[in-house]
Amino acid sequence: MSMYRVTALLIFLSFFSCQEETTPPAEEDQTKVVEVLPDLFYGIDRNQFTVQTQKIKRGNTFGKILEDNGIDYPEVYSILQAIKGKVNIRKLTIGKPYSLFYSKDSIPTPEYFVYHPGPQSYTRIHLRDSLYGDEIQKPVRLVELEASGIIESSLYETMQNSGINEILTYYLSDIYAWTVDFFRLQKGDRFKVVYTEKFVDDSISIGIERIKAAYFEHKGKPLYAFEYISDPEKGIVDYFDDNAKSLRRAFLQGPLKFNRISSRYNLRRRIAYYGNRIRPHKGTDFAAGVGTPILATANGTVVKASYTRGNGNYVTLNHNNIYSTQYLHMKKRKVKVGQFVEQGDVIGWVGMTGNTSGPHVCYRFWKNGKQVDPFKQKLPDAKPISKELKAKFVEHIIPLKTKLDCISFEESETQIAKNNDNADAKDPS
Repeated sequence: MSMYRVTALLIFLSFFSCQEETTPPAEEDQTKVVEVLPDLFYGIDRNQFTVQTQKIKRGNTFGKILEDNGIDYPEVYSILQAIKGKVNIRKLTIGKPYSLFYSKDSIPTPEYFVYHPGPQSYTRIHLRDSLYGDEIQKPVRLVELEASGIIESSLYETMQNSGINEILTYYLSDIYAWTVDFFRLQKGDRFKVVYTEKFVDDSISIGIERIKAAYFEHKGKPLYAFEYISDPEKGIVDYFDDNAKSLRRAFLQGPLKFNRISSRYNLRRRIAYYGNRIRPHKGTDFAAGVGTPILATANGTVVKASYTRGNGNYVTLNHNNIYSTQYLHMKKRKVKVGQFVEQGDVIGWVGMTGNTSGPHVCYRFWKNGKQVDPFKQKLPDAKPISKELKAKFVEHIIPLKTKLDCISFEESETQIAKNNDNADAKDPS
């Protein structure tokens, strides 16, 4: 084949190969599917509903709220029958919030009712089709925290100014009740503390759980405190210093396993309800939930176990010829007259009997027949920790003491501002 023919053949094949049909590239689809993440509100996807939150008003009942929002009584009755025995919706507290979840139809109707009076739990009721109700307890997360501060005026104000949960004040004052007079703190006194706090929804605090270790410097004197179970059989939690010496006296600092003072002994207490007149309070109130066990603060004999209009259910213990104690407003008594009890024994349970506005135990203390403030008495020391426990205690506090010693003292913003002002005033420039 001549060179001419070969060249012609190549041109021919090239021409037809270029004429082959090619499929035009498909236009790129510019539409992107955006995934909408659920916006959960009390376990319900808020994206699918219109939500209205209001507060319970006087006269509101669950049934009335539903009827006011377009659900007729026969339907309300069916809902009540479906949730009977599963949730209790009969008592709605005035001022507490509830939410209605409305469908996004042309005629919106409520599909969920959620009553959420507090941060820790809520009641959720499905109002359409498959009727049901459930009570949800939010998971509680315990977080170990550290705090420190330098006293400017009071412990409470120092906590506030430092951004620390001020409820920690009461826990610290309980621990050091026998060793520090918190009404006579001095400017410059300082503290450090390791404690656990309870949270729901990651950021909402529902209270201090307990203090694990603390350091309080009063008038230049250091005072360590370490939590420890001093009586494993009874589960009594106590606080000891770094030498294993109890911070309390022969009496427990209060009649509860975990004490929180809500009202102190005060002979000049004024009450607005009584026209701001002086109504002495000769007891110390410890707040706790109904049913919390009440403990005998020292060994003694039950001399009274009775009921009066003011005291409610109460118990009186005689400890010796000097001291006696009394425990008021019990839900129920556990002991009888003549019975001998030991320190830490359960003698009753916290209630609201008698003249009281909330659940607590009023603890009264007598010395030589005179009612006194137990925290201002020079009481004999408590029994020292047992030799068997002391070795374990010393080992137990090593990491806690190290952690305390490593915490620096934080000045509040107020104190820092004062220090800066003083520095500016002294600056010669």
